[in-house]
Amino acid sequence: MREGRSVRACVEFSDQLVNDFDVVEFLTLLCQRLVKVMEVSAAGAVVTDRHGRLQLAAASTGRVAALQTLQVQRRQGPCVDAYRSGRRVAVPDLRRARAHWPVFVPRALEAGVAAVCAFPMRLRADPIGALNVFLDAPGELDEATTHAGQVLTDLATIAILQARVTQDATRRAAQLQHALESRVVLEQAKGVLAERLGVDPDAAFMRLRRYGRVRGLHLTELARQVVDGSIVLEG
Repeated sequence: MREGRSVRACVEFSDQLVNDFDVVEFLTLLCQRLVKVMEVSAAGAVVTDRHGRLQLAAASTGRVAALQTLQVQRRQGPCVDAYRSGRRVAVPDLRRARAHWPVFVPRALEAGVAAVCAFPMRLRADPIGALNVFLDAPGELDEATTHAGQVLTDLATIAILQARVTQDATRRAAQLQHALESRVVLEQAKGVLAERLGVDPDAAFMRLRRYGRVRGLHLTELARQVVDGSIVLEG
């Protein structure tokens, strides 16, 4: 039954990837499916932002969201350790980890958590976060359950990294398009000024740049205003 649920989850996630991809929505769905596939009480995820800082990304319940946030804020807990070490962190009896996580363990026990297992989200040596599952009774996850969790974690890692690559490519394309458009309007402004002032394009450019510097105007925006007639530079 677990294998069947794992396969269905992978198919469902694959469908998510071909549509407009939303990382938070994807990870929220993943946490919900982890609970069913691994037969645990709850799940949560933390991922790094653009500055490399861990942030809460998703949680299957409100109490898990609070525990995940606590881990990030206090920099301790299974997710933080899994992220830092790049290795799975399994604690079958959370009461025995009080000394290691003095802030996290009491709060987790109060929330009804008895055992945890965290899977690192990483590509080779590049960590991007961690997935954490919570159990309401002490005990170890069997090999098949652990394998299912690792498979879904790896799938999530690939999805997030691919989304970031796509977003970076889109951002770079937008920056290039903006640069090209700026160049076009600048050349148009040089042509307008050259004709109006009776000078060559290079002299027109110098006149345009000097005008912008004196008045604190961005060159591209100034060029647009020259082209549309909002600003008229006289000789």
